[in-house]
Amino acid sequence: MYTNIKILIIFFVSFCFDNAIFSKQIKPNVVLIFIDDYGWRDVGFNGSKYYETPNADRIAREGVNFRSAYSNGPNCAPSRASLMSGLYSPRHGIYTVANSDRGKATYRKIIPTKNTTVLRKEFVTLAEALKAGGYKTATMGKWHLGKDPTTQGFDINIAGREWGSPSGGGYHSPYNYPNLVNKKKGEYLTDRLGVEAAKFIEANKENPFFLYLTHYAVHTPIQAKAMLTSKYENKISSDQQTNAKYAAMIESMDGSVGTVLEALDRFNLAANTIVIFTSDNGGHGGVTSNAPLRGSKGMLYEGGIRVPMAIRWPEVVRPGTVCDEPVISIDLYPTLLEATQTNRPANARLDGISLMPLLNNSKAKLFRPAIYWHFPAYLQGYTRQHGPFRTTPCGAVRMGDWKLIEYFEDGSLELYNLKSDLSEKRNLAKTEAKRLIQLHSILKAWRLSTEAPVPKDKNPKFDPVAYRKAFKKD
Repeated sequence: MYTNIKILIIFFVSFCFDNAIFSKQIKPNVVLIFIDDYGWRDVGFNGSKYYETPNADRIAREGVNFRSAYSNGPNCAPSRASLMSGLYSPRHGIYTVANSDRGKATYRKIIPTKNTTVLRKEFVTLAEALKAGGYKTATMGKWHLGKDPTTQGFDINIAGREWGSPSGGGYHSPYNYPNLVNKKKGEYLTDRLGVEAAKFIEANKENPFFLYLTHYAVHTPIQAKAMLTSKYENKISSDQQTNAKYAAMIESMDGSVGTVLEALDRFNLAANTIVIFTSDNGGHGGVTSNAPLRGSKGMLYEGGIRVPMAIRWPEVVRPGTVCDEPVISIDLYPTLLEATQTNRPANARLDGISLMPLLNNSKAKLFRPAIYWHFPAYLQGYTRQHGPFRTTPCGAVRMGDWKLIEYFEDGSLELYNLKSDLSEKRNLAKTEAKRLIQLHSILKAWRLSTEAPVPKDKNPKFDPVAYRKAFKKD
């Protein structure tokens, strides 16, 4: 009798111990690599022949390439706020970088919506949710949503503040960031962030972790290592991507991705780690070419909001797959909650939808009505050809293959079929009246549901004569 009870106790303890180990093993680590101002076609797995990105390409090759992935905004801050909160921009009020009334007042026809620059603590961030689920959390690099990311779910912050671009001397040391100080000359910030990320992986290899590697690269200033720049100056480009310094910055960024992947391999963590590679908005029009996409950073054309995205998860994702289903950055929050079996925070409202069906089957459908953008702000043009602004206050919706953009200054509408016209050259607003009404109705209904402010008040400082004179076409 005693022997039988002893055997049962040993069996029970062994069963519990084995299951504890098993549970610990199946809870995946998460590495979210978020590149700044990195265009959809700035990466090899989306067709660039000039820029070299073997490590980013490896993630796509060993995972799934989302070819119709989008950021939630056409520039940095709103995209990051939506990524961390899981919410469309009208929910948190961060629509742009700094003030919304950019450019000369005499050229602005309406008064834009006032902008918020700090993600309020009432929003439960992705980091807070994962931390509550037992994850060690770290952010490495650009934060841009307030002074201190450790107040919003991150255990460790390296180099993150409210800054939108590298402070001080830029990408080359000496520099002084939170928990990252180097007074000596010559270290390259992008390299250092990769090293710090690898150190974090090693220090937390026994427990589940969430690493948010959010590079300042490849945001301006365009500063690269001299040797890499020389390499690209001597490289022949067959398309419009020809900027040697920018190419060198990309290679350094990709090298840091390689440092992370190597660390995962070295500590036998790759099989149980979700790696996500994506960007906060489209490429900078004064630096790179987004062709065949129209537009660039700061616009709601595809060049401003379509971004590269690849996800590797060896236990789930079939290597080398491609997905054309439209997805958007707010989808990552619910995806990672489901993937990590983390409870949704009780007071968190999420606008995105989990991508798990697509990770299991890249040909699956998400069956949501549409995805949306709201940008009630002005951004100056890069060059004279843009006119006074890259964009005036506007909003957009994509439903299936169709996309509609509405400009709030005059109510003008543009309608494109992205399947047949990826470059958005043919505005079908006049020939597809029923489709136009359908998408416009959906967009207006969404704005009502999110209480999105639409600026309508005329700007008393607007001067139409000065406007026409200053920006008259040559």
